[in-house]
Amino acid sequence: MAQFLVAALYKFVPLADYRALREPLFEFCRAHDVRGTLLLAEEGINGTIAGPEEGVRAVLRHLRGDPRLAGLEHKESWAEGQPFYRLKVKLKREIVTMGVPNIQAETMAGTYVAPEDWNQLISDPEVVVIDVRNDYEVAIGSFEGAVNPHTRSFTEFPEWVEQQAQSGGLLDRQKKPRVAMFCTGGIRCEKSTAYLRSQGYDEVYHLHGGVLKYLETVPAMQSRWEGECFVFDERVSVGHGLRPGDYELCRACRLPLSQADKASPLYEEGISCPHCHGTHTEEQLRRFRDRQKQVELARRRNTRHIGAAMPARPAPTSETDI
Repeated sequence: MAQFLVAALYKFVPLADYRALREPLFEFCRAHDVRGTLLLAEEGINGTIAGPEEGVRAVLRHLRGDPRLAGLEHKESWAEGQPFYRLKVKLKREIVTMGVPNIQAETMAGTYVAPEDWNQLISDPEVVVIDVRNDYEVAIGSFEGAVNPHTRSFTEFPEWVEQQAQSGGLLDRQKKPRVAMFCTGGIRCEKSTAYLRSQGYDEVYHLHGGVLKYLETVPAMQSRWEGECFVFDERVSVGHGLRPGDYELCRACRLPLSQADKASPLYEEGISCPHCHGTHTEEQLRRFRDRQKQVELARRRNTRHIGAAMPARPAPTSETDI
């Protein structure tokens, strides 16, 4: 059995004291040898953590010990190695950044659809199926027939909705079609469906537990999923049964790389890939090459190049401080 339990978790719930929760949560995770990233905001908590099974389960119990987080959602998978280099607990304005104020995801989210019922819903030709993940995530896998909004970040989603809400668009305001949305673990869907409902759309559905729960629950022979699912840790992607996939990360631009990408003459490990070749300054390239030398030295010594836990820092002053 794999050594490390990975838990993706979130909950939309008012946390007026979220700033005070940061340091105790960081220390509790560190004491239980748990790494990953947790985001705290006034609207709730979001993140993915990994570590020894007993450590991760202790953190989940600790979080649910707060009555406000008793119903915390989490999804489990396993990794052969620790998929995170560090532990980070961050303060944010939003636990998933859309940039639209007063979206009440905890009360306005659309109707949950269980993974085992999802195929029937998205098979209906009258239902508009929307992948609310970012473009680079959609590129390596999605549901058959799903619409790709081609967003580079979740903050672009409201603008795409406004464009498609015009006459003749996929979300024509006059017709108000039935809409089914999905994302990696469910959190972006809760906010995006709440946003659509705030715009007057009544029949809005989302995949409960996201793609990860679907891949864990639905047998591959019955699946409508094509490709792999991008995950925000060192596994990079997973397939059915949440088994680690075949993608790796470009250390220069952080985009997922297929075997074909790595075979490209534009690929240089740790320095550039077909997605980012020619976009870096000479100073950046110098730093990437210096870093890659250290990575290769650590590899020869059979050690990790980086991995120490990051100490708690003062609250970030902007959404980009993540």
